[in-house]
Amino acid sequence: MKLLTVDTIEQAREKLADRVKSWTLKTDMVPVDKAPGCILAEDIFSPCSIPSYRRSTVDGYAVLACDTSGAGEGIPVILKLTGSVLIGRQADIKVSSGECVYVPTGGMLPQGADAMVMLEYSEAAGAYLSVYKSVAPGAGIIEEGEDFQKGKLLLKKGTCIRAQETGALSAAGILNVSVYASLSLAIISTGDELVSPEQEPAPGKIRDVNTSALKALAKRYGCNAAISQVLPDDEAVLENAVRSAMTACDIIIISGGSSKGDRDFTAKIIDSVSKPGVFTHGLAVKPGKPTILGWDDQNKKLFAGLPGHPVSAMMIFTTIFGWLSEILFNKQPAFPVPARISCNVPGAPGKTVFMPVVLELQGGFYLAKPVFGKAGIISTLTDADGYIIIERNKEGIKQDESVLVYLFQE
Repeated sequence: MKLLTVDTIEQAREKLADRVKSWTLKTDMVPVDKAPGCILAEDIFSPCSIPSYRRSTVDGYAVLACDTSGAGEGIPVILKLTGSVLIGRQADIKVSSGECVYVPTGGMLPQGADAMVMLEYSEAAGAYLSVYKSVAPGAGIIEEGEDFQKGKLLLKKGTCIRAQETGALSAAGILNVSVYASLSLAIISTGDELVSPEQEPAPGKIRDVNTSALKALAKRYGCNAAISQVLPDDEAVLENAVRSAMTACDIIIISGGSSKGDRDFTAKIIDSVSKPGVFTHGLAVKPGKPTILGWDDQNKKLFAGLPGHPVSAMMIFTTIFGWLSEILFNKQPAFPVPARISCNVPGAPGKTVFMPVVLELQGGFYLAKPVFGKAGIISTLTDADGYIIIERNKEGIKQDESVLVYLFQE
């Protein structure tokens, strides 16, 4: 029988990273319009300058900035209006000193001009323009390559593609990108008390929460829940399900059955189906102490036994697999939000505490209000914006103390 001590979160992560470094991540080439939610598998360099020409950001007149010096409401500067630029057409016109040319928003800036005067600060009369406000060089224009320069880094490897990134890729004329293929995940929720969400629970039964919640989290962290099952606390049934999942999935999650009750078989099953098997049996965290992690060296499969309580299961999945996705896919870690805690919050001797909080903006700073609740109360997380971490060597956090809030991602 293995003698395993409870690991700190840092020790468990170190062991986990040491094992998954043997994984060879697959990539897919996908069209840009199919890429949102995917993670870039390579650096993207701009094949062109964006914009490719000097353009106006306002509706008005292209001028030489020095010609507008001293212009004001009482004493306007008078310039000769020599033409106009059509949107979407090349500006085949030049602006010389004392002249101006009309340019619509987005239009190409004529040669010689170095600023734009907005319509609001000018008045055209025949062939002449009265300018009522001076402008500085560069006012109202975007220079060629000001957004992105040809050959420069457009998007970094590990970037999670959003609408913003698809816009940048489209602007650069990039139609397809290499992204990481999702890791395949099996979620097996176990418990004699569980029924599927569409069923009406009989007395003593509850609807399964963890399967749908963990599937949503898995997608967020670059995993595809290829298998999801709700099974009773039957050792043989669970072991068969785990063995079957190993043939199709990179990660096998067993939710429930990870503590030390008579019907908690997770650790035994992981040791039975894999070698070397369980490498972490218990985490020095709150909530989520009964967490189990295991590894099969031959097939490169990762196992996790998560607590059955939804809050514990979701917090551990976030802090273990959210972190794992960052190191696997080269993702930038999310930046925490600085805040002040609204009340005293006790720590837990020897344990790292993850405390859900609500953020409120008060007087120009964020106030973090703890959401106290038991591990089985789902509203503990639905009411929260994020969580704070109380290190295991701290007795707690005092009211008004500065904290960092790690936001639950959308």
